[in-house]
Amino acid sequence: MVGTYSEYPEPRTVVPAVEAAKSGVSWGAVFAGAAVAAAITLALMVLGAGFGLSIVSPWPGSGVSASTYAVTTAIGLVVIQWVSSGFGGYVTGRLRTRWVNVHTDEVAFRDTAHGFLTWCVATLFVAMVAGFISYGAASTGAQATATVASGAAQGAAAAAPAAAPADPTGYAIDMLFRPAPDTQPPAAANGDPRQEVARILANAVAAGGLPPADKTYLAQLVAQRTGLSQADAEKRVDEVVAQVDAAAVKAREAADAARKAGLWTAFAAFLALLIGAFIAAVSASLGGHLRDDPQTLR
Repeated sequence: MVGTYSEYPEPRTVVPAVEAAKSGVSWGAVFAGAAVAAAITLALMVLGAGFGLSIVSPWPGSGVSASTYAVTTAIGLVVIQWVSSGFGGYVTGRLRTRWVNVHTDEVAFRDTAHGFLTWCVATLFVAMVAGFISYGAASTGAQATATVASGAAQGAAAAAPAAAPADPTGYAIDMLFRPAPDTQPPAAANGDPRQEVARILANAVAAGGLPPADKTYLAQLVAQRTGLSQADAEKRVDEVVAQVDAAAVKAREAADAARKAGLWTAFAAFLALLIGAFIAAVSASLGGHLRDDPQTLR
């Protein structure tokens, strides 16, 4: 068949995609923004430490509670991340390389990614600095503690060379050699019974109560050492045990409050980091948009 046009269409020429010669990441802008964010973070952390020391007092009835301190710390962490990430992301967006012939959606994604990278670099830098500071403080404290402990040990050895070291099985050994209930405890022969009494009270705190046999034995010791009657000695033992139990409960409550405060502080720190990452990304997108704005380029 003869015609003007061929029955088969001519093959189309496929133009291969050309890969960009430059990376889509402006690392100079990222590091510049990260430096700004890290510097602001460290400055605000120093300021926050000053405020934290101002609200904490070693005197009874002064200062704030552990829960109030945890809430204040959480708010401070959020504010620090908000401000530092906002400034760092904005600086990155304004300083990044201008992309030509790039779709608007791609530009928005790159700006957001630049802000996130800025937050990552700044967070790693601050974590490294905080780690070095904590390591230095821990090393100094450990050396000081070792020096003090060594001096105390030498002084104790010089003052009481025959003193027996602490033994976790002391209470069991005391029970092993405790005299029969009908006999009088040889407290005078063994010297000062305070160490044995301390082990008995420590066992009572750990067990949650003073066994009747220990109570009777303590009353006998008190009666022998003080001249009180058995009934009065038992009454004194009950009062002392009540005081020890109250102190133990107070210590447990303080430990539980510290645990809860640490838990909420950790959650607050994680939330603050998430907020910082989001703020850095949004700020970088805003800075990049203002950089590419024709009004800004004039």
